[in-house]
Parts: sequence; C-alpha cells; structure tokens
Amino acid sequence: MTARHRAAPLVLGLALLTATAGCTAGARADADLTFTDAWAKAADSGMTAAFGTLTNATDSDVTVVAAESHVARMELHEVVRGSDGAVMRPKDGGLVVPARGTLTLEPGGDHLMFLDLTAPLVPGDDVDVTLVSADGATWSFSVPIRTFEGADEDYPPQHGSTSDS
Repeated sequence: MTARHRAAPLVLGLALLTATAGCTAGARADADLTFTDAWAKAADSGMTAAFGTLTNATDSDVTVVAAESHVARMELHEVVRGSDGAVMRPKDGGLVVPARGTLTLEPGGDHLMFLDLTAPLVPGDDVDVTLVSADGATWSFSVPIRTFEGADEDYPPQHGSTSDS
C-alpha cells in the first residue's frame, strides 16, 4: 500500500470528524436554552402572558432581549412590588438566564407578555414563541395554551396597547 493510499482513510476520517463535530455543535446550540413547563394563558383578545422555566446549559449567562410571535407584539415583563402595590412593566436589560442555571417565568413575576392579540389564544392549542438573545441567537418554542383563573390582571387603560381606542 502506498503512502497516498494510507493517507486516504486518514483524510476521510478527519473529514467525517469535522462534519460530525459541526452537527454536534449545531445540536447542542439548539439545547443551549430550553423552555420547560411552558404555557400561555388563554385570551380572546387584548393581552396575555406566557410562563415556564428557562434553562441555560452554557457556561455564560444568556440575556433574552426580545420575544416574538405571529399572534401578537411581545414584550419581556417583570412585576415590581412597592409601597403602592405591584406594578407590571417592561423588563429593562432583558431576562438574564444565569450560566448553568434557570429563570422561572411565573404569574406575578417575570413573564413574556403578548400585546394586541391578532387572534384568540384557545385552550388546548399551541402558540409559537421565538426568544432572541443579546448576541442575536434565537430559540423557538411551541407553547401550550391553557386556562388560568389566578393572576386576573387589571391593566390601566392603554397599558401596552398601540391603538388609540
């Protein structure tokens, strides 16, 4: 066997290893941020929210700076408690999911807000949500819709609305 013939399997092996490493990295990137126990509160119109647990499998914090959905404009929100009670507002700086940690989105706390719904969110259906990080990475999730009687929010007029009515 010539040196050229002996080198061929090595070159082929390195090519396969490189291709496999690329696929593995891509597969890991999809799992870098997961959204478990996710759900969105059913609503006919107006606004509602999504909740669950974001888990970061990387060694660096992930800062989610935006959320997107085809059924509404979205914002990242927090609830802040003060002497005047609890106030819901957009979360400055985004939602930080710590390295190798979790961030719980829950009624009365941090959450993903749907504003100006263009279609009802019906219990038993799913809604697609995409999260965008500060570095431009995106993650898409299918979030089940369910009824929820708690956290019956009372929003001031025009809160989060882009309409003039």
